Amino acid sequence: MSKGKLQKFAEMETFKNVFQYPYGVISEVPFEMKGHWREQYFHNDNPIVLELGCGKGEYTVGLARVYPNINFIGVDIKGARIYTGAKQALEEGLDNVAFLRTSIEIIDRFFAKDEVQEIWLTFSDPQMKNVHKRLSSTFFLNRYRNFLIDGGLVHLKTDSNFLFTYTTYLVERNKLPLLFRTEDLYSNETNGVQASDFDERTKEILGIHTYYENQWIERGLNIKYMKFSLPTAGVLEEPEVEIELDDYRSFKRTKRSGKNKAF
Repeated sequence: MSKGKLQKFAEMETFKNVFQYPYGVISEVPFEMKGHWREQYFHNDNPIVLELGCGKGEYTVGLARVYPNINFIGVDIKGARIYTGAKQALEEGLDNVAFLRTSIEIIDRFFAKDEVQEIWLTFSDPQMKNVHKRLSSTFFLNRYRNFLIDGGLVHLKTDSNFLFTYTTYLVERNKLPLLFRTEDLYSNETNGVQASDFDERTKEILGIHTYYENQWIERGLNIKYMKFSLPTAGVLEEPEVEIELDDYRSFKRTKRSGKNKAF
């Protein structure tokens, strides 16, 4: 591990807005703040929104600036990434921001029933080879149901046509209420709505670009976005369709499979 990373990890140990619970830790020590995030950390009754796979936390911090009356928690396993957003939030005095360093596979160990109102999935790894690692798969949606309110919102923002198509089929198969969907978020017209007609808050949200998002935009890739609600009841099923793999290499990612299609 580089000296810079070691320094970041050491400094992050002092950050009051960072909670580090890798799998080995949570297996031995239960997370006592589960079900008590509002009273024990945020000290308010405001809604809680998670960004899963938050990377450097640009979206978590950006949303927290736009919505001071909402609590935001960025989740990622990479501590060196979280450091950037956590430090920025502290420097700006954003008390409605926290970061959780852990594996998203065990995310339901940190939040109690009905504790979270919304989830953001921003530029998640499409995991074209392994469906159980896709953050919008039934494997994860069933975990989200353990703490997301009934009908809570799930936002997906991605450059990956594969992940976007897969999630679209999943939403359709399970008849999940689809509230908004576009294959080109920053076009002049989105689903019949002129970008100039968006309200100011929506424009502010659309103006938040992550590090990876800027990479995709510079390469001329469309940014795709959808929003759907996740009811608690019902059995979720995977879509049984073939999906073309992404035909490009994402920034610092390689194709996960030599196949042309995946299920």
